Amino acid sequence: MVLAAGLGKRMRPITDTMPKPLVKISGKTLLDWSLDSLAHAGVDKAMVNVHYFPEQIVAHVAARRAPRVVISDESERLLDSAGGIVHALPELGGAPFYIVNADTFWIDSGVPNLARLVLAWDAAKMDILLMLADPQSATGHSGGTDFLMSPAGALRRSKGDPTGLIYAGAAIVHPRLFKDAPAGPHSLNAYFDAAIAASRLFGMTMHGHWITVGTPDAIPLAEAAVAAALAESPSALTELK
Repeated sequence: MVLAAGLGKRMRPITDTMPKPLVKISGKTLLDWSLDSLAHAGVDKAMVNVHYFPEQIVAHVAARRAPRVVISDESERLLDSAGGIVHALPELGGAPFYIVNADTFWIDSGVPNLARLVLAWDAAKMDILLMLADPQSATGHSGGTDFLMSPAGALRRSKGDPTGLIYAGAAIVHPRLFKDAPAGPHSLNAYFDAAIAASRLFGMTMHGHWITVGTPDAIPLAEAAVAAALAESPSALTELK
C-alpha cells in the first residue's frame, strides 16, 4: 500500500499544479522511488491511493509493469493514513502487507531494506514492524525522533529523545490490525499506540540513507544526499534507474 493521497501543502508553490508524489528528485518522482523499492523487493501488486490531482498520478503509473499498480480512489474524500488503508483492504487481502509513504525514500546499502523487513517479520508476536532510520543517516528531517527500540526490537514512543530513531515511512502490517477499524478518515498513529500497549509494535533499523523532502528548498539537499549515498554504495545505482 503506497500512501500518495496527501495535499503536500508544505511543498507549495510546486504542488499548486501537481501532487507531491510526482515531484522529482534526481530525475525520479518520489512515487517512483517508492514503487521501485517495492519492485526490487519482489512486490508484484501495489495499491496507490489518490486524492489531490488524482488524474496526474493515474496517468503517471499507467505504464508501470512492476509492480502492477491498482488505484485506490479517495478523490471525493481524503481518508488520512489509516482510513486510506481501511478503504483499500478488500484489494490488499488477508496476508501481511507493506505500507510505504510516497513522500520519503531511501538509498539501500547491502540487502534491500524492504527485504530485510520481511526477514525480521514475525506474525506471532508482531502486528506492525516499522522501518526506522538513525537521525545521523537521514536528510531533510527537521523534527525529533519517534521511537526508542529495545534490544529485542520492541518499540515505545521516544518523545523526542535524541537517542531515538525516526519512523522511515515503510512498514509491514498484519490486516488483523484493522478488524474493527472505522471507515472514515483517521491516522495510523492510533494503531501504533495500540500496538505499543499490546507489546506488538516492533522496529528494524534500516541500512543506508533515508531522505525526506518537505519543502521546495529541501530538493537540492535531497539530490546532494542521493549523489553522496550512491558514491558510497555504487551497487545502489540500480535503484536510481
